[in-house]
Amino acid sequence: MSDSWITAKTKIALFADSRVKGRDITVATTDGAVILRGKVDTDAAKQAADGIANGIEGGKTVKNDLQVVAPSGREAINDKDEAITARVNEQMTKDAQLKNAGIKAQTNAGVVSLSGEVQDLTTSAQASWSAWQVPGVKSVKNDLTVKEKA
Repeated sequence: MSDSWITAKTKIALFADSRVKGRDITVATTDGAVILRGKVDTDAAKQAADGIANGIEGGKTVKNDLQVVAPSGREAINDKDEAITARVNEQMTKDAQLKNAGIKAQTNAGVVSLSGEVQDLTTSAQASWSAWQVPGVKSVKNDLTVKEKA
């Protein structure tokens, strides 16, 4: 079963369930490992999303990186997160090693998640270091994968 199929099935299941707001959840799948990111209103919604993702056929594991943020505080956090993501992306383009590496940054409540596939471990480490240099970053989650050498 392909990762894109698992991602699509998970997204559809999240949108179909009234306990969660599927549009607020990003789903990524790598080698059968499903990662949930985004913001939910309550801990119950976070647990529901986890249960839904775990019920999808073909998924091996679920990493639940959802942040519980009350709707009243979400707008201020979203604005800050977008600004942090923009600054991280700007920082990456300044670095010759990272400029065209295909690294995707996403920020949730000050936590920057890096995803994509890079050439080597050094590039992965450099991306983490680079993201840490950006003001407002509370933590960096490096979910980058290293391309296997043929």
